Amino acid sequence: MSFRELRDQVKKCVEDSIAENGLPPVDFEPVEPPRPEYGDLSVSVCFTLASQIGVKPIEVAEKVASKILVPEKSLIEKFWVHPPGYINFKGDYSRYAYFTLRDVLRDRDYGRVEIGEGVKIGVEHTSVNPNKALHYGHLRNVVLGDSISRILAFTGHNVQVLNYIDDSGLQVADLIVGFNYADFPIEPEGGEKFDHYCGDTVYVKVNEQYGSRKDLVEAQKKVLRELEDHKSDTARFAAQLTRRILREQLKTCWRVGARYDLLNFESHILQAKMWNYLFEQLKSKGVAVLEADGKYAGCWIVRIEGEEEGEEKVLVRSDGTATYVAKDIPYAAWKLGVIRDEFGYSVFGEQPDGSRLWSTSMEKVGVEHPEFAPYSKAITVIDVRQGRLQRIIGRILSGISGDSILDRYVHLGYAVVFLSGSTAEELGFESEGKRFVSMSGRRGVYVNADVILDTLHKKAYEETKKRNLDASEEWLHNTAEKIAVAAVRFDLLKQDLDKTIVFDLERALALEGETGPYLQYTYARASRIIEKAGVEPSIMLDGASRLLDSSEVALVKEISKFYLYVEEAAKNLSPKIVARYLYNLVSIFNMFYERMPVLKESDMTVRSARLALVKSFQTVVRNGLSLLGIEAPERI
Repeated sequence: MSFRELRDQVKKCVEDSIAENGLPPVDFEPVEPPRPEYGDLSVSVCFTLASQIGVKPIEVAEKVASKILVPEKSLIEKFWVHPPGYINFKGDYSRYAYFTLRDVLRDRDYGRVEIGEGVKIGVEHTSVNPNKALHYGHLRNVVLGDSISRILAFTGHNVQVLNYIDDSGLQVADLIVGFNYADFPIEPEGGEKFDHYCGDTVYVKVNEQYGSRKDLVEAQKKVLRELEDHKSDTARFAAQLTRRILREQLKTCWRVGARYDLLNFESHILQAKMWNYLFEQLKSKGVAVLEADGKYAGCWIVRIEGEEEGEEKVLVRSDGTATYVAKDIPYAAWKLGVIRDEFGYSVFGEQPDGSRLWSTSMEKVGVEHPEFAPYSKAITVIDVRQGRLQRIIGRILSGISGDSILDRYVHLGYAVVFLSGSTAEELGFESEGKRFVSMSGRRGVYVNADVILDTLHKKAYEETKKRNLDASEEWLHNTAEKIAVAAVRFDLLKQDLDKTIVFDLERALALEGETGPYLQYTYARASRIIEKAGVEPSIMLDGASRLLDSSEVALVKEISKFYLYVEEAAKNLSPKIVARYLYNLVSIFNMFYERMPVLKESDMTVRSARLALVKSFQTVVRNGLSLLGIEAPERI
């Protein structure tokens, strides 16, 4: 039983009355009124009806109310007309509380809503070039994509998570130049993580040396030519190198709880010559045209109504080389089934959750594998700066397929991440007195994700040890890691996608305020109550009817709304909705905790009901945190 069922019952009663009165059907939704004395739900449809039939809203409201029939055993206790034309409803709180708590106690998956109907969705996220470690800004992509995948799976969608590996670009060539021509040792010193070494040392210093060493510039051109032959020694070395870096990147992603189904390698897309086929389709259908003069003379471009001219619309340069736009089109076409699947598939490795991680392959050896593309909807998580490119790709695919697939090709954009001035200083950067510092790989002002996680882990360990002096080192470190990940994920998920994030170490770890650790701490508080009670909570109608304090009523109602927020988050691809719901729920629980005794309550009926309320809260928070990729520890 949930708030949604009360809402549905109210809507059905009003719809039936409108029909009974011979009034025109109108779409409407019951809403929560601004003040509790107005009831639990209010309907304003009478204003719309009044404008259609030319009478006062209050007259329509009285007419509709006169024929409302509340079914037996309904959650509706009473209703009344409120000037100037509302119909307000009050729920039968005793039954509402009983059914809500009963259902949560029975169902560990409480909140799951089957709206997906098994629709197959591909969610692409991470997709970091395999020449460096993930920096902190990349984590917004990772945790956003991972949480969306979790929410969609929880709501009945068939979700597969994709990670695109650009293993044939210029950045890979720069590493090969560094190792083969600039004498960088292949093994880092001092046990440095290999992806850190490649990105922070080899890649950066090679690019610095291009300005003074012409031989390295020529070496880069030579390497790029050799990479075009996938059978060359250079291409084989590139494959070994990128896969080694990729494995280190994945360790970081797994550390924050992400998982994947398939790694799509750009080199395989090129080898499959998918672009050749699509290019011919684009030319034959007039989507791609050869520019005769002007800035792009000799280039194959696409002209798209409503889009300004720009380099993103060049598909093939005048020298015959394809642009990065052209490389993205085959991948998008594969996702949506616009082009035939030319890949084989092989197992890349096993993930921490025990599941297999697959990768594309050019060897079709009959390995039994999951069915991947096509997807009914393809969601690409990438920052807002790529919005124009993603729109162009969607339009191009529509031009090829002849169908509008823009609603199936979804770009989920997000704004960039900054460091607070104090955090930048703590991590060794000059803030120059600024409140926040923008990260830039070119300026060397960025921080690797592992560094942030390690710093948070250390701080969380120190605070956890103060509170648990007798705990083992293993437990302390495991708990510190859970807190560190919670701090990162919640901080990156609670914001609107179009809002920049200013990350601050101290604020993210706080046990008060809108933070992941605050939610974990409150969950652990509820867990201690259940542990000390020593009984499995249950609920009876009599007990539920006595949960009458305003904090108890508010907590019951908020728990019952979990379904609604999960459904809204899935429809809007917005983990923020779940994050903010959980923060509000936890705040209500802490008010209840301060006001109402649970274990010390002498009335056993009330004590049992409050224990059921605490247990129900615990279940909802655990399930909600899981959708955000945050673990809920029983103790902190």
